Amino acid sequence: MRERGWNEMIVEMNEVMTAAVLYGKEDLRLEAVPMPRAGAGEVVLRVGAALTCGTDLKVYKRGYHAMMLKPPIPFGHEVAGTVVEVGAGVTRFKLGDRVVALNSAPCDVCYFCQQGQQNLCEDLLFNNGAYAELIRIPARIVEKNTLLVPDEIPFEYAALTEPLACVVRGLEESGAKAGSSMIVIGAGPIGLMFIHVAALSGVRVIAVVKRDDQVETAKLFGAEQVVQIREGVDAVAAARALTPEGRGADVVIEAVATPMTWEWAVDMVRKGGVVNFFGGPPSGTKVALDTNRLHYGDITLKASFHHSPETCRTAFELITSGRFQCADAITGRAELAEVPGLFVKMMERSTGGREIKIAVFPGGVPR
Repeated sequence: MRERGWNEMIVEMNEVMTAAVLYGKEDLRLEAVPMPRAGAGEVVLRVGAALTCGTDLKVYKRGYHAMMLKPPIPFGHEVAGTVVEVGAGVTRFKLGDRVVALNSAPCDVCYFCQQGQQNLCEDLLFNNGAYAELIRIPARIVEKNTLLVPDEIPFEYAALTEPLACVVRGLEESGAKAGSSMIVIGAGPIGLMFIHVAALSGVRVIAVVKRDDQVETAKLFGAEQVVQIREGVDAVAAARALTPEGRGADVVIEAVATPMTWEWAVDMVRKGGVVNFFGGPPSGTKVALDTNRLHYGDITLKASFHHSPETCRTAFELITSGRFQCADAITGRAELAEVPGLFVKMMERSTGGREIKIAVFPGGVPR
């Protein structure tokens, strides 16, 4: 008789697990769901840590995501953990390996993949379900976008790879280089990551923020100067005044996702500069832009979406090398049972208190 593996005994002892499931707009429930099993080429992870995310909050508010998920569906996508089951044909990973699994993987055969635009893959495979005891990783993600985590790197740090990979790609697409001037509008998790990665690259960053606590946080992540949005303050004029000769920044990153900040971004960039509309407003949103300024100013407008396997590895190296300030990005810890309440609190966030990423530990918060 074949000896049962540890992973098989786990399944026999408990055929269900706890997971957070999104049912629709502001409807997130913690419930018992069937335990995942690894099919051919797949692995199952015991979740070490999952992180809260601005995209998850946006989906929670709207009740859907145009590409990544349709409710009801297990929720969460920034995750790292331990391999507890290995499917047939998997050779790169074994039981007990510590890994970070990205939330998607491209096909590498469609038109867009062949153009080097894997983020736009026509068959981009997404995976959700990070807020759970276990998560199944599809074969394509196992093959293309799952990375071994060194023992000294905490799971919550490794889970930063996904959002950081999106930022790395956005920065690369913007063409910023050492010595460039950049304005980052917004100091949420993504805005702060842009500030930090740009500063690490030698870019001189001006942050435009809203709340009092964000002023010091933007500086902590590398902003040389900060403009705080206040009543009576012309944010555009104030930000431009901090750029060389007041001409505007070489690059402006919009990381708020409102029509007003999209318009600000165009007004803050210099002639010949680049605007990256990184924040995505709801479908159907319209923005009024000065076509005269765009045309005669020779301004490039870009929008960046998602990541690629290459930028995932660049982000992972920033984390594992210790260059990225992971400890400063993790500002809270919670257990799995707290997840529905966390999103309510994130919706009701007051004007005070520094909150960037909350690490969720299904196995219990480490002491």
